[in-house]
Order: sequence, then C-alpha cells, then structure tokens
Amino acid sequence: MTKQHNSKTLFDKIWDAHVVKHIEDGPDVLYIDKHLVHEVTSPQAFSGLKEKKASVFRPHQVLATADHNVPTTDQEKEVKDERSRAQIEELKKNAEENSLDFYGLNHPKQGIVHVVGPEQGFTLPGNTIVCGDSHTSTHGAFGTIAFGIGTSEVEMVLASQCVLQSKPKKMRINLDGQRQEGVTAKDVILYVISQLTARGATGHFVEYAGEAIRNMTMEERMTVCNMSIEMGARGGLIAPDETTFEYIRSTPAGQDEEKFNELLGEWKKLYSDSDAVFDKEHSFDASRIEPMITYGTNPGMGMHIYENIPGRESYDNDPVVKKSLDYMGLEPGQKLVGKKINYVFLGSCTNGRIEDIRLFASLIQGKKKAPHVKAYIVPGSKQVEMKVKNEGLQNILNEAGFELRQPGCSACLAMNDDKIPPGEYCVSTTNRNFEGRQGPGSRTFLASPLTAAATAIKGYITDPRELLNE
Repeated sequence: MTKQHNSKTLFDKIWDAHVVKHIEDGPDVLYIDKHLVHEVTSPQAFSGLKEKKASVFRPHQVLATADHNVPTTDQEKEVKDERSRAQIEELKKNAEENSLDFYGLNHPKQGIVHVVGPEQGFTLPGNTIVCGDSHTSTHGAFGTIAFGIGTSEVEMVLASQCVLQSKPKKMRINLDGQRQEGVTAKDVILYVISQLTARGATGHFVEYAGEAIRNMTMEERMTVCNMSIEMGARGGLIAPDETTFEYIRSTPAGQDEEKFNELLGEWKKLYSDSDAVFDKEHSFDASRIEPMITYGTNPGMGMHIYENIPGRESYDNDPVVKKSLDYMGLEPGQKLVGKKINYVFLGSCTNGRIEDIRLFASLIQGKKKAPHVKAYIVPGSKQVEMKVKNEGLQNILNEAGFELRQPGCSACLAMNDDKIPPGEYCVSTTNRNFEGRQGPGSRTFLASPLTAAATAIKGYITDPRELLNE
C-alpha cells in the first residue's frame, strides 16, 4: 500500500520538486529553472517591470533570441518592416538593460527559440522551462516540464522566477513497434493527433513512452513533443536516457565533465515508477503508421497520405468538417495524392533542425525541383545553417533548384515576409494548419520533410515512398 502511495510519474517527480507553495483550492507557485524570451510576447512584460520599478530577478536563467518577426533574407541589412525592426530592437534594449544573453540577427547562436535552447545546452533534464510561446513543449523531449505562458506570466517569471500554475492531469501515450521506411517522427505525431483529435489531450500533460519513442533521436523526440499542444495537451515529455545524455554531451552543457557527471546521477532518476498511475493511457502500434498528411484546418484532421478525405456523411453532419473543407477548397471523398502544389515549406521549431534538412536533401539529391514550385528552405538556427553548408547539403539543394534561406520562424506563422498567398496550397513541415496561419487565405497541408521533398520534386502531393523506391 505504501509503495503504491509513493510511486510517481516522471511528471509528478519534476513538478513536486518545483512547488514553492501550494495554494489551497488554487494553483501552485511553481519555480521555473529556465525562461526563454523572444521579440513578440516580451515587450509588454518588460514594460510592466519598468512601471513597477522591478528588474529581472535571475538574469542568468533567461535566454533571449529574435525569431518570429525576422526576415530570412538579407539579415545583414536593416530590417525593412518597421514593426518587426522595432520589436527586435526593443528586445535587444531590454536584454542589455537586464544583463540577459541575447542572440540577435547575425549572432552566431541566433535562431528559433525552441531550436536554440536545446542546441546551446540551456535545456536540461528535470528542468521546468517556460516561454511566451505555445510550442515550448518541444523541450519536454529532454525530460523537462516545458510549457507556453502568456505575456502577464512572462512578466511574473521575469520578476520572481516563479509562475502560478494549476497541476494538469497526466496521460501516457505508448508507441511500440518499428517504424516503416519513409515514416518520420512527424508522421508518428500527426497519426497520434489524428486518432485522439485536436482536443483529445486537453487538460493533460503527456508522457510519450514505448519502443518507437526510445528508438528516436533527440531531434525526432523534439518533433513529437513540439506538437503535444496540437491535441490540447499542456505539454509533452519523454524520460531521459542514454540518447538524451549523449546529445547533451555534444552541447556547451557537456563541456564541464565533472559537473556533467554530477548531474547525470540525478538525471538517471527521472522516469515514471513502474506502478505509477496516469489519468489516461493510450497505446498505438507504430509499425502500422504510414506517411501522413492533413486535409483540414486543425492538426487533428489528418490521414495516411493515400487515403480519401472523410466522406459526404462527415461533411453534411459535422459543421467543423464542412467549414474546413470549404476553406481548403476540397471535396469529401477526394484523394490528395496528385493534387498540384505551388508552395513547399521546410523549417520551423517542428522540422527546422539539421536532421530534417538532411532528410529533405537525401530525397532530392540528383533530382530537380518542379519549375512551378516555390520552396522556403529555412534552417532553425545559425548553427543549423552552418552545418547545412559544412556538410555540403546547400550544394545538393542548389543543384536541385532550391535556395537556402537564413534562420527564423519564416512561413510558419506569417509574422514576417515569408507568406503563402491567398488561395494557394502549401505542403508545410510546420505544426499548425489553421485558417490564414501561413498568410491570409493560405491553405496548409501539414506533412513530414520527406513528403515535402517528394512534393517539391513532383509538383503535386506525392507519397515519399514513391521516390524512396525509385
């Protein structure tokens, strides 16, 4: 009986260790180890601090970078868009005034906040991490409790290194079996969301477990955790293991061997106890997953790439399906394979890492981009951009007719110059296909880097296995 009482999930272990105070019938005061800041959700937070004559409480636990609004060409020149330029300059000023590490444009460590954190060793197992950005759950791949917060909470964390937060319920998603050829981590998470729906994990923090998760690289795990929010979860996390520790060894956090080994002992305790209880559990066979694509306007509206869009009954009886298909200009029962596409986007905090660009390059090597396709190929950080060049991947891209752009959030959210025009379709490796997400009137199909590559070569939606088997 005592054993059952003491057993904890990984989530419980981290959360409970960070509770400063529990408010009766209210939220917990949760201590935050690391705080990531970007230019869009922070200006009002810093203004609020100034008004209260307060300063950043623990500057060394805050990392700032410019990503959402930045252009992905001519970054060495002055930013043309006035609003973007003002936000980037404001973040730079706020960082300087508060002694924060800031990776601005042309800084060798600049990039998307959720790409930079892990690669700089800022993200570590057992941490609590927040950012004024919903895809903060990416960092959960390291065995962290990481979640997005609003601007008022950004101010709260800057001032106190704590946040008020109600403890979510716990869900475990087990993924066993070996992945088929051509099936990426992006396909795995799109499949899970299609099964659970865009609201299937609302109110929960998800732990991903099982053979298929253990066999993933860190970058693949980040893709899975990144999209936890797309099924309504507060966040997602994966127990750290040797794969995690090896990755951290390669970052600045692994350079001090003595300190690293000291932390390693603690990190190895981060797992869910064998008899830990979850509020909900789901199990999937990863060997049955095939390349995925979305057809609607939320990430839960996904299917295997060769399948048909749900039929007339769904369209007639479900107003969400009807509204989505009308917006997308699609018909119930229609196949997407073979549909002409004019835009392809590889990048974002979901699929803008070096492994994603390697995957894309592996499929296009020796081939040519379809002439009518405009492709945005955007590395997630300066470090990724440097690796692309050093590994000769830029040459492969150029020879196939693609152009490598500079780091930023780019066409993920249309806050910068990289937008998909009204009415146009884009096969995108991002995380959201909401109406107008990639630009007013734009229409988005979410897919993996391999599917994006195959589509860019053929000029129409293509099952990547066609090219893999050639």
